[in-house]
Amino acid sequence: MRCMLKRVCTAFYYSIKMKEGHAMIFEPKQITLKDGRNAILRSPAPEDAAKHLNFIRTSTGETDFLVMYPEEYTMSDEDEASWIRGCNESPYSMLISCFIGETLAGNCNLRLNSSIKTRHRAEIGIAIIREFWNLGIGTAMFTAINERAVALGISVLELEYTEGNERAKHLYEKMGFRTLCEKPNSLRLKDGSLLSEFYMQKVIGK
Repeated sequence: MRCMLKRVCTAFYYSIKMKEGHAMIFEPKQITLKDGRNAILRSPAPEDAAKHLNFIRTSTGETDFLVMYPEEYTMSDEDEASWIRGCNESPYSMLISCFIGETLAGNCNLRLNSSIKTRHRAEIGIAIIREFWNLGIGTAMFTAINERAVALGISVLELEYTEGNERAKHLYEKMGFRTLCEKPNSLRLKDGSLLSEFYMQKVIGK
């Protein structure tokens, strides 16, 4: 998947009405995967920090479609735990992790915008470990994110994918997103090749 989780949770300068208090915690939800196994969608806990870092380094090493390389993630377990804690306490960012047993298979997040003119929009980031592709995890996480965005009064969802990532594009189009523009030469790989990024949008309200 192209969109990787943003590593910053920002305290914004405006307030919006939340139906479930201030923090956007996603309560555990069991889903059934295409292969019959059960998985749990939930907000990660600080205790999941080591699994989160391993997930990030694994997923970024499996594809060129994510925005960073594994060695660029230099955070300690303590740093990651603090980041997770901060996101969980923020009313402006929701994290959802997919666990199959004790294994972290996928992550996604919903980030809200700050200014009055843009707070009707929100950005989605998603990544899934290759071993767990094609099991319905992406669809399940997108559905959960969409439902929460609607509840928050968000009317436009946004994401990006990288040139060549047809699997991600297919998933996003299935979930109702459409491509609006291209950002040429957006990513430069280690071999010097350049890849475009494509901006997609889904309108879910007014």
